[in-house]
Amino acid sequence: ALPVCSPLCHTGSFRMPLVLTLIGAPNELALGERALRQVAQDLAAADIQASAPVWLSEGEAADFELIGSDRDTVMSIASHAVAGSNVDIGVQPAVRRRKRLLVADMDSTIIQQECIDELADAMGLRDEVSRITERAMRGEIDFEEALRGRAAMLAGLDATAMETVYLERIRLTPGAKTLVATMRANGAVTALVSGGFTFFTQRIRERAGFDIDQANELLIDGNGQLSGQVAAPILGRAAKLRALKDISAEKGLDLNETMAVGDGANDLAMIEAAGLGVAFHAKPAVAAKADVQVIHNDLTALLFLQGYRRDEFITPD
Repeated sequence: ALPVCSPLCHTGSFRMPLVLTLIGAPNELALGERALRQVAQDLAAADIQASAPVWLSEGEAADFELIGSDRDTVMSIASHAVAGSNVDIGVQPAVRRRKRLLVADMDSTIIQQECIDELADAMGLRDEVSRITERAMRGEIDFEEALRGRAAMLAGLDATAMETVYLERIRLTPGAKTLVATMRANGAVTALVSGGFTFFTQRIRERAGFDIDQANELLIDGNGQLSGQVAAPILGRAAKLRALKDISAEKGLDLNETMAVGDGANDLAMIEAAGLGVAFHAKPAVAAKADVQVIHNDLTALLFLQGYRRDEFITPD
């Protein structure tokens, strides 16, 4: 049997520069000792020195420490070794692995829905608005223009619909509370930075346990209805990157100590700038440029990527 997690190994006084993390889809037995042996054999065949695999959670997530290769080569070898299995793969530097700042997108990342699509549904415009949302998240159209256009379509909707949508439709993504609580308990700052709306981010910040939230403001007219306008300036791709940099600077952190996670094109700049950029069930343009893609797992995969063991996870009531 493989060892249950112990401190990452070293060879003499030389610290290995890369960590390969394999995370199997929950409840599928996607990651077993046979898969890890295959990965180890393939790494050895490529003359890559690897530690014995170490379980972060037996049958679920494991680490290899590596020397003598680069991220792309290791990713290719590991992907080939576990092809056909529902396993997410991360390759990253071993140093500063546990991040001290998390910046997360909200819609389709920390929550499972797109809030603006749910609001549009209350007006019978879901299909039209969701098509625009999808194109914006794929980077096919300008985010700010798309947001203003979709907000205009909500003009006349009673503002109380936002509370109804929040209570009846908005659900946290599995693992969200555990991710935030575990990182905060280990000294990290957590920020929810969304191209969506403050009405929702303020509530999701409290519900998921984030320290900070930033988003756009939907304006309400004197009749208590949505005006169809969004307060300027629009928080989009550039603003998300600025939030990552500003919070890092405020906390005295290097960008290598940060993690950013999201799914859409407006998340791409912060994902590329962060020490570890994660594409979570993301659009192709985002997945192609992120450091890690999480396809098969929930948000607790981001803890395994940082080297947390399952028994270190904190799950609030």
